Amino acid sequence: MSYSLSALLNIFKNNFFEYLLTNKRTRRGIIMFKLIKQFTSFVAMVAVLFAFTTETMAAKKSKTLKNTQKKGFVRCGVSQGLPGFSNADASGNWTGVDVDVCRAVAAAVLGDANKVKFTPLSAKERFTALTSGEIDVLSRNTTWTLSRDADIGLTFVGVNFYDGQGFMVRKNSGITSTSQFKDGISACTNIGTTTELNMRDFFNSKGISYEPVAFEKADEVVAAYDAGRCDTYTTDKSGLAAQRTKMSNPDEHIVLPETISKEPLGPVVRQGDSVWEDIVRWSLNTMIEAEEYGITSANADSMKTSDNPAIKRLVGAEGELGAAFGLDNEWSLRIIKQVGNYGESYKRNIADPGILPDRGPNELWTKGGILYVPPAR
Repeated sequence: MSYSLSALLNIFKNNFFEYLLTNKRTRRGIIMFKLIKQFTSFVAMVAVLFAFTTETMAAKKSKTLKNTQKKGFVRCGVSQGLPGFSNADASGNWTGVDVDVCRAVAAAVLGDANKVKFTPLSAKERFTALTSGEIDVLSRNTTWTLSRDADIGLTFVGVNFYDGQGFMVRKNSGITSTSQFKDGISACTNIGTTTELNMRDFFNSKGISYEPVAFEKADEVVAAYDAGRCDTYTTDKSGLAAQRTKMSNPDEHIVLPETISKEPLGPVVRQGDSVWEDIVRWSLNTMIEAEEYGITSANADSMKTSDNPAIKRLVGAEGELGAAFGLDNEWSLRIIKQVGNYGESYKRNIADPGILPDRGPNELWTKGGILYVPPAR
């Protein structure tokens, strides 16, 4: 039979007091009785505090963090190839704003942004891969919705791209607006996405009969549209702009002006590991807030002597924010130095390749956009 520390203390106290009560015939015995009673009460209080502190520290631990540090790499789920977001070159090197989220996490928890294992996933496969434990972060142009966040064991930790669904058509079709769509139009899209559902809602609300041409893989959708198997191709507008670069003749296609949905895209983790959830959330937040304060990969070290306390916290020169995750205090500095701030990532992956030079809603809130994160303090 085993006893807890507090239980043993109670047994000792009760038996010892009983002994003293039967033998406290002298003044010395009474004084000793009182002193020992005070001492054992103090020890019991310390034991309770120790147990509470131990439980609190245990609650701060992350199984995912521990396993990631043991493996030596972050397991990240990405798309099967979407320029600007997650795309591999001929040598297998992955780039994109979604890729940079996972690189930021690796810089924070492993000290090296390159310690990431990327797993390309179709829209149909992505959530199963996360819930089953095949990956630990899903950063794959994924829309944050109520049912996904609350119904299938997932947690969205932020938005790294505000988007909306649109349509692409061939220029020679003469179509310049969705108001020109006619009954019988065929539309290419991906299976298992909000895109498929939004397309159905759109055509039904307009009373237009349509023919869906759906595929599991994004490249299959692009190939089918490019080959003329459908009249229009629908997905997030960022995706249309990116996939247009893969067409045999990109200039022969246009993205229509209408936006038919809200598509806040962001990284996702499994429910049940709040510390890991916070690490991924604040890795993304660090990139966004660093841009707001003008901290870049080039000047991050020099910002340690800034007069602004918010800047000093972001570069690890003040406070101990890393302790909240079980990390050292330079976790955020490594993100900025190795990956860059959000603006650097956007420019490198989306603007410079000509996919979407205008950031639109993905500009900082201080510059007319809606990018805004809680303060790191």
